[in-house]
Amino acid sequence: MEKKSIFNKWKTGLGKTRTGLLARLFASKDGINEEFYEELEEALILADAGAAVTERLLDDLQSIIKEKKIADRAGAKKELTSLIAAAVETKKPFPADQGAAVLLIVGVNGVGKTTSIGKLANSYSEQGRKVMLAAADTFRAAAAEQLGEWAKRANVGMVKHGEGADPAAVVFDAIASYKAKGCDLLICDTAGRLHNKTNLMNELGKIRRVIARELPDIPCDTLLVLDAVTGQNAVAQARAFAEVCQLDGVILTKLDGTAKGGVVISICESLHVPVRFVGVGEGIDDLQPFDANLFAEALLSNDAES
Repeated sequence: MEKKSIFNKWKTGLGKTRTGLLARLFASKDGINEEFYEELEEALILADAGAAVTERLLDDLQSIIKEKKIADRAGAKKELTSLIAAAVETKKPFPADQGAAVLLIVGVNGVGKTTSIGKLANSYSEQGRKVMLAAADTFRAAAAEQLGEWAKRANVGMVKHGEGADPAAVVFDAIASYKAKGCDLLICDTAGRLHNKTNLMNELGKIRRVIARELPDIPCDTLLVLDAVTGQNAVAQARAFAEVCQLDGVILTKLDGTAKGGVVISICESLHVPVRFVGVGEGIDDLQPFDANLFAEALLSNDAES
């Protein structure tokens, strides 16, 4: 997909965030004054960037504007775009893009976890990867059936057991199938409950031990699926999961359905965990690899830009 069409997908996905104060603020021909900073603060808070992140961005922006003697909003927008891109960028490579890898997907029910796994499987399969799915959410009724539909759609293998089975046993069998079929990407679904952290921590710990024992040379990343619509509640959820397990990255769904796109900045800054994928639509190819520059540009773009 060429860069312009990807940018337009991002821009559409962040449309609800932009159509608030943020878009109007930078569309104005007024200069930079106290009112501009007050409105920008309000716009970032409304976009759910979070109070601490907003304060830090405003302080940095004011310093740059003063230092570079910027007088127009176009110049301010360019600097803020760079600041936001820097805030959400990660230099850490993503193992699944480097070669053989295991992805352990966690998150509460209702955030789009199973759908995200299906879209990831489809995307990597289209890239020529050999994908195996492990239906290790044995807690939720019909979780394996739902994942199975996605496996068929993406034309990838899947291993499942019955409801209530030991999730680590499912992963063990999925690894055996992964090895037998010469796969290079294993994606494991897990139970979405968080109310009993001890059970979840024990379950995830057991799964990680199985993976480390059976695939000792394959990197394993734990990705947390969050719903962008919940805004700062998503950050709170991430903190709760970080107490239970090691988090290596975030998949942020439903970014197109919310005006709270600024939560991406809050997640990156407050948790120091990279956003790896974002959902910018409902289509099977609308789970996009996260791009810091495209995100920042799309967040602050106006409708005349494309």
